[in-house]
Amino acid sequence: MRMTDTIIYILISINALTFVVYGVDKWNAKQGKWRISEATLLMLAVAGGTIGALLGMQVWHHKTMHLKFKYGLPLILLAQIALIALVIK
Repeated sequence: MRMTDTIIYILISINALTFVVYGVDKWNAKQGKWRISEATLLMLAVAGGTIGALLGMQVWHHKTMHLKFKYGLPLILLAQIALIALVIK
């Protein structure tokens, strides 16, 4: 297996995990149960799960009014794209 394939599998996994975690946190919020910290949600995005976080926000209608998520996640995604562009060059 090539290194690129491994990176792609890791990114798919972290994005799937992040999407599920956003859903679990929304469910917990509705049930009045223990919540996942905002720092954890943001760190999952920084770790490569930004697309999963953005999808989770839209699908689960979660954290959509919080400015650090509404504007922070797209900025994290842009930074990740820029970093990938620099690495590829």
